[in-house]
Amino acid sequence: MILRLEDVSKRYKQGALEVPALSHVNFEMNEGDYTAVMGPSGSGKSTLMNLIGCLDQATDGEIYLDGRPLCRCSDDELAEIRLNKIGFIFQSFQLLPYENAVENVALPLTYAGIPRGERLRRAKAMLDRVGLSDRAGFYPNQLSGGQKQRVAIARAMINHPKILLADEPTGALDSASGVQIMDLFRELNEEAVTILMITHDAAIARHAGKIATIRDGILTGPDPVETEARL
Repeated sequence: MILRLEDVSKRYKQGALEVPALSHVNFEMNEGDYTAVMGPSGSGKSTLMNLIGCLDQATDGEIYLDGRPLCRCSDDELAEIRLNKIGFIFQSFQLLPYENAVENVALPLTYAGIPRGERLRRAKAMLDRVGLSDRAGFYPNQLSGGQKQRVAIARAMINHPKILLADEPTGALDSASGVQIMDLFRELNEEAVTILMITHDAAIARHAGKIATIRDGILTGPDPVETEARL
C-alpha cells in the first residue's frame, strides 16, 4: 500500500475558535492506483492535498506514505519526502518564467544535488516522454496552456516519485487540452504510476479508475469507475 490515512482530522484556529476542515478521514491507495477526489469549493479538497503532500500536518490521526508515518516527521524529513516521494502538478503550472522548459523540468534534480549535465540529460528524456522534445528551449510564455502542463508533468515525474498529486490539473485549460492531459495521465497510469487527482469536474474525475467524494470535510469512497464511463 502506497498511501493510508487513518482517522485523519484537520482543524484550523481562527482566534479562539477551531474551524474543522477535515473530519475523521480514512483513505487508502495501492501502488498503481488512479483515484480522483471530487468536491465543490470549500469542501476540504485542498486541505487533503496539503496533508498528503507534506505541506501541512494533521491535527489528529496518522498518514502513511510508502509505509512511513508522516505525522512524526520533522520539517527537514518532510522536505526530503516532498522531493523524492511526491510529484506535484498544479492548476497554474507553477513554472519559472525565466527558465526554459528543460531547465524547469530539471529543477527538482538541482535540489537533489545532481550534476548539471546529468540533470539536463534526464530532463530532455522526460520532455520527450511527454511529447515536448521539440520545445526544450522554449520559455513558458512561448508555450500553450497544454504544453505548460505537460512541462509541469515532466517536472513532477523527474525524480520518479511514489505518487503524483494533481490539483485541478485541467482547471486552466481549454477542453481539447484538458483531454490531452487526461490521455497523458492514462498513459502514465498504464505504466504503473500512482495518481491522486483533485477536481471539481465530474467529467474529468471519470478518467480515473476510482472516485472519492468530499463535502464539508467528510470523505466517502473511493468507488470504482465503470470502464464505459472512462471512455
